[in-house]
Amino acid sequence: MNQPLTKIPSAARLAAPSSMASLTRHPLALTQDQLLTRAQLVALGCADSTTSHRCRPGGPWQRVLPRVHVLHSGQPTPRQRMRAALLYAGERALLTGLAALSLHNFRAAPRPERLRHIDVLVPYEGVGARGTSFVRVHRTRRMPESFPVAGLGVAEIARAVADAVPGLSCERDVTALLAEAVQRGFCAPAALLAELGASHRRYAPYVARATAHLAAGVHSPLEADARALIHAYSLPEPLWNPNLHDPLTGAFLARPDAYWPTEGLALEVDSREYHLDPDSWRRTLSQRNRLAGAGLPVLSVTAEDLRGRAEGVAEGIRVALASASARCRPAPPILVNPPRRAASSSSRPAGRGGARGPEGRAGSRPRGGR
Repeated sequence: MNQPLTKIPSAARLAAPSSMASLTRHPLALTQDQLLTRAQLVALGCADSTTSHRCRPGGPWQRVLPRVHVLHSGQPTPRQRMRAALLYAGERALLTGLAALSLHNFRAAPRPERLRHIDVLVPYEGVGARGTSFVRVHRTRRMPESFPVAGLGVAEIARAVADAVPGLSCERDVTALLAEAVQRGFCAPAALLAELGASHRRYAPYVARATAHLAAGVHSPLEADARALIHAYSLPEPLWNPNLHDPLTGAFLARPDAYWPTEGLALEVDSREYHLDPDSWRRTLSQRNRLAGAGLPVLSVTAEDLRGRAEGVAEGIRVALASASARCRPAPPILVNPPRRAASSSSRPAGRGGARGPEGRAGSRPRGGR
C-alpha cells in the first residue's frame, strides 16, 4: 500500500543513502516503485534545493505530481502513475473507478496504460489533496475497506464499479461493467445494487435501465438486449439466469439465460465470440443436453438475430411459448433456485466462463462474450 507522507520510520532516517544517486536502491524507493514524496526525501536527507536541482529540465529526476517525485527521467509507467496518485492523495487514499478495475483486468475497463484519469478516494474529514493533472480526488464519508492489488491500495470491487458508472456514457457500457463484476464472481448483484443506491447520485436514465436489468437477474449486455425485446413486444417476463435442479436428487441441471417456468421453456442467447472458445462450446452443449434430458425445450437466438431481426425473434418466442402451453402434458417438474442445501455442491459449476476472485487477473471469457 502507499507509504505515509510524513511518518517516516526512524530506521529510514538512519539508513540515509550515501549519495542521491544511490537513492534509487533505498528500500523505501524500491517499495514505492521509485517514487518518493517531498516529506520522505527531506527525511532521507535530501534538501528541497537538491530535489529542485535534480528535477530540472534534463535532470535525473522529475516531478510527477505536486510533492511527488520519480527517481528517473523517463516516462512514468502506468503503475508509477497509480502509485504517484496514492502518494499525492495521502496515506489512506484508495484507487477506485476504472483505475481500480483495470488492475483486475476488467474487459469493460481500459488497460492501465490507456487511463486518462486516475480516481482516488480519500476520507471526507479534514483538509486533503485536490484533483490535479491526471488525478481526480473524491472525498467520501463512506471510506471502503482496502483490498490491495500488487501492493497498491484498491477499493472493494462493488465500490469501484459504482464509482466508475457515472463516467460511462451509454447503457450498454454500464450493463457490460455490471455484468462482468457478477459473471467473474467479484461480487453479488445485491452488493452492486446496494452500493449504487448508497452513493445518492442522480444517475442518467440509461444507468437506471442497466441497474433494472441487473435487479431482474440479467448478467450480460446481450441478455439485456433480449429482455428489452421481450418488453418491447409485450412477451411474458421470464426468470433470468435461474439455477435449475433435478426435483428428485437436487442435482444441478443448468442455468439457462432465461426460463419460463410455467411453460418449461428455456432461452439461450448465443454469441459467436463465446463459442470460439472450445471449452465454452462443450459446456454449452453439455448444458443443453441436460436440459433436453429433463424434457425442457431450448430456444436459441444469436446476437445477430436480436440486433437485425427483432420482430422474427419475438414471434419465435411467442410461438414457442404457445406450443409449450398447448402440450398435453404439464411442464416437467423442475426445482428453480432451490436453497443451497438442496443443491449438489459437486455438480454445480462455480460460475459461467470460469469465475475468479478479486485477487486474480483472469483472462477467462465471460458467458456468451456479452
